[in-house]
Amino acid sequence: MRGEHRYALTTMWTGDRGTGTSGYRDYDRAVTISIDGKPELLASADKPFRGDPSRWNPEDLLLAALSECHLLSYLHACVTAGVVVVAYEDDATGVMVEDGRGGGAFREVVLHPRVIVADASMVDAATAAHAQAHDWCFIANSVNFPVRHEASVTVA
Repeated sequence: MRGEHRYALTTMWTGDRGTGTSGYRDYDRAVTISIDGKPELLASADKPFRGDPSRWNPEDLLLAALSECHLLSYLHACVTAGVVVVAYEDDATGVMVEDGRGGGAFREVVLHPRVIVADASMVDAATAAHAQAHDWCFIANSVNFPVRHEASVTVA
């Protein structure tokens, strides 16, 4: 499948408390993200940046995108390698560092997938499939920091 794929969504700030952005502490960081045909996603800034910790923040969404992209790429890599995955769970972690000038960047993301395969003969190919998944992951290929994986593969 080659070609260009376009994505679109609407992000709407819903945090006006009546005075707009008259001061740094005068507005809420509430955001609603919507895509036609999908449930709305309630988002905010991260708590240290005056956000609502009960809502998704941009850093959460980036980490989620990397984790899900690897998972989906991995499942495809396993199919092509003849590996039957029966369970997959990832506890992804990321480190973002502030630069002291009001900005910052992610230093790295580490994925910790725990994979269960159907048969012991599949463990080596299942382990190798993580490298292929990393190469195929559109999101990991789009960021300028390392995305590593520390995977474990066991047999059902």
